[in-house]
Amino acid sequence: MTAAGFVAALLADTGDEEWPARVPDRLDSVLASLPLPARAGVHTAVAALDAYAALRAGRRLAALGADERENVLRSLAARPGLSPLLDVLKVPVMLAAGTERMPVLPAPARAPEDPPLDCTPARDWPTRSTADVVVVGSGAGGAVAARTFALAGLSVVVLEEGEHHSTASFGRRAPLDRFTELYRDGGATLALGRPPLLLPVGRAVGGTTVVNSGTCYRTPDRVLTRWSRRFGFALAEGLPPRLDEIERTLRVATQPLDVLGNNGLLALAGAERLGWRAGALRRNAPGCKGSCQCVVGCPTGAKQSVQLSVLPDACAAGARIVTGARVRRILLDHDRPGAPRAAGVRVRRPDGSELEILSPLVVTAAGALQTPPLLRRSGLGGHPRLGRNLSVHPATSVAGRFAQPVTSWRGVLQSAGVEELHDRGILIEATASPPGMGSFVLPGLGRELRRELEDSERLATLGAMIADRPSGRVRGRDRTLVSYDLDPRDGDRLMTAVRAMGRLLFAAGAEEVLTGVPSAPRARSAGELDELLTRVGARDLHLSAFHPTGTVAAGADPRLAPTDPEGRLRGVRGVLVADGSVLPGCPEVNPQLSIMAAALAIAETWLERE
Repeated sequence: MTAAGFVAALLADTGDEEWPARVPDRLDSVLASLPLPARAGVHTAVAALDAYAALRAGRRLAALGADERENVLRSLAARPGLSPLLDVLKVPVMLAAGTERMPVLPAPARAPEDPPLDCTPARDWPTRSTADVVVVGSGAGGAVAARTFALAGLSVVVLEEGEHHSTASFGRRAPLDRFTELYRDGGATLALGRPPLLLPVGRAVGGTTVVNSGTCYRTPDRVLTRWSRRFGFALAEGLPPRLDEIERTLRVATQPLDVLGNNGLLALAGAERLGWRAGALRRNAPGCKGSCQCVVGCPTGAKQSVQLSVLPDACAAGARIVTGARVRRILLDHDRPGAPRAAGVRVRRPDGSELEILSPLVVTAAGALQTPPLLRRSGLGGHPRLGRNLSVHPATSVAGRFAQPVTSWRGVLQSAGVEELHDRGILIEATASPPGMGSFVLPGLGRELRRELEDSERLATLGAMIADRPSGRVRGRDRTLVSYDLDPRDGDRLMTAVRAMGRLLFAAGAEEVLTGVPSAPRARSAGELDELLTRVGARDLHLSAFHPTGTVAAGADPRLAPTDPEGRLRGVRGVLVADGSVLPGCPEVNPQLSIMAAALAIAETWLERE
């Protein structure tokens, strides 16, 4: 419990309640799931704060009284160089604190039985095997590609670095425990830049579809037209009927109002009073119970992530899934004339041993952050645009405090969409957090922060994401390094989004709006919010990012696009790209349908040509 003193100071722990004393243990479990550099960084920062306390007060934080601890924190916050550090350290502490403060949710009386999957751990897979098609990644794109090829009669093996998790298993664990297990790097994937962005991506059978919100937007027509005409992504013209097919597969429908919860209903009420375009979101969750846990695995089985909706069909047609399988490289045959041809993959098991699967067709669907390093490890990283063109939907959130309890974690996690500013690249969605995980925007330290946490039932939350200019890059071979510098235009859009979300919340009846900005934490009117925001910029906001796309973009120009218009990787035969990396640009909406329809088009086109 290396951070016990810091936690006690941050939460004003006076011993009057039991839950704050449990937070350090919970925090240690969160930190244990992070990559070593992130974990070391947190421990170093906490140690530095402890050393500062020893210099200022003569004792370390854990040995100080409550008032002394708070005085030390306020002294730290007043120092310009240290205030941002405190703000970063608050995030994992608030995750742990929210989880310990919230009552344990009862598991569903009886979780539904998941459709069968043919999953084999890598440790039990033979050292040498063959297949007609190897699919790297079991998420949105990989699942559709696997199903398409298996239904065509080909033998298919799907390789997944993560593990298979059942619906029943989700109901047995606290949301935060599932969060650290279901996300790569414990949810701490980071895009380095100005400013750094948290970029969480899933790692499990089903990929990020297991941990997304279930929101299903069709690719806007204007985006399809741009992909086709500007980039020469010919398959874009044929996506509408394939989007129809994917919607049927996922059972996409508008979410009924009776399960939205107060968070979504307040957003709709505010939009109605402003005359803004808004409505309940279309989602792949028939029979949703409003448990608000989509992003940590649906405990009721309502959300039709691909391990429930697509991969079972693939397995029924003969596909097999290997779990705990990290693909080291795509094997190549250089003996034939012309470009090299795919010959299979080499895979590392969790114990470090390796296996090989020989195949003439490899589909890379590891995601926009992992496909470029895989191609580089395979000797296929020569295209100058590989890893570039990264879009990430920069996002921020605000909260509104209402007179009556909102209890935002009862209802659909992402429930209502406000599209008034969508033509300007801003999409607002009423987005709550799983129980105990929604404390990022709470201002203050010590007693002030403790009061905010204890009053969080009265908060409603909104999030906005920006259709960004591709401003990022994925580097690395064995270890992925993501960089992203926020474009000034997108920074302006984020500030516009914060003003719009504040206005929406005030229209819905909020008494005040919490911005998440330490120097301008709260406003009690739209005018006051506007005035506060004149003093800050986008880099002062709590920013995160989602939906990485574009890093192995398809297009007609071989100088600009690593992948041809039909999803074939240039410079090699027998390698298809069928994940978010193949999209030529930002899809401007939650991209699951776009990725799945593109993967369907790529797989079907290959079958037609071969």
